[in-house]
Amino acid sequence: MSGLRGQPHAADERHDAVHIAWQCAQRVRAAYAHPDPAAGRQLAEQVVDGFPSCPIPEIARLGRTLRQWKDAFLAYFDTDRASNGGTEAINGLIELHRRIARGFRNRENYRLRMLLVGGGLTLDPPQV
Repeated sequence: MSGLRGQPHAADERHDAVHIAWQCAQRVRAAYAHPDPAAGRQLAEQVVDGFPSCPIPEIARLGRTLRQWKDAFLAYFDTDRASNGGTEAINGLIELHRRIARGFRNRENYRLRMLLVGGGLTLDPPQV
């Protein structure tokens, strides 16, 4: 049976690529979610070893990146699941609002805005 405009099974091949990419994502999730850090690390090592040879270019590129950052990627499993994700998230918010606030000339206003964005600004309710 042919696909659209006489191309045989083109839709099936695209579906296969999406399915393989989904399976790869599940392998990464399984490594992070495994209750035993040693077993999670083993799954992560399989990801690092297998993804670079995937026929899907995006997965192969991810695999090469993970292989390049292997020590940092696997350190998550050796450090009681420590991550700098929270720090990176706050830094991203600060960078975004730094660009937005490019007209601020008052250092104190800028500092207060960064505290507000980062969730570190607490104000007492007004006294009535």
